[in-house]
Amino acid sequence: MKASWVAALALLCLAGCEKAVRNMYDGARDKPLRASTRFEDGAGSRPQVEGTVERTRGVVAGTSSGRAGGDAEERRFAAERAATFAHPPALSLLRRGHERFDIYCAPCHSVVGEGDGMVVRRGFPRPPSFHDDRLRAASDRHLYDVISQGFGVMYSYADRVSPQDRWAIVAYVRALQLSQDAPRAQPR
Repeated sequence: MKASWVAALALLCLAGCEKAVRNMYDGARDKPLRASTRFEDGAGSRPQVEGTVERTRGVVAGTSSGRAGGDAEERRFAAERAATFAHPPALSLLRRGHERFDIYCAPCHSVVGEGDGMVVRRGFPRPPSFHDDRLRAASDRHLYDVISQGFGVMYSYADRVSPQDRWAIVAYVRALQLSQDAPRAQPR
């Protein structure tokens, strides 16, 4: 009987140690910008160090991948801010766009962008053809924003397709548009 009490007491002590160890790593929590007794100046937050460079913001800033982002995050932000391609698309970008288009866009838009994909053939509302004059005249940024935010019955792909891949899809859509209405070569 005495051994079981000793074992129970040991388990309780271990549970207390676990909480103490966890607090050592996590630390006591203070709300930002509230008063605290932890520091001499009475503030709960430390002033920003001069020369600090912001790497992430918004929801991404609270994730572990966001904190380690660095160059990848800078490329993501640059892709988000771009209005069009920075330079003519490379073949590797078009290949990536083709791959992403076939995965995310072709079920509705079809592999050639006519708007009669397999989902449409089974009753989903028909999306516009990428070969319509209206979409040929649309800016690259408009196509990027539709992929990001959705439009009509199309939902947002922002959580599924990275900003770089959205631009790759836009480049591929432009290539599709060129391929469908390319002028025929004149015989020599």
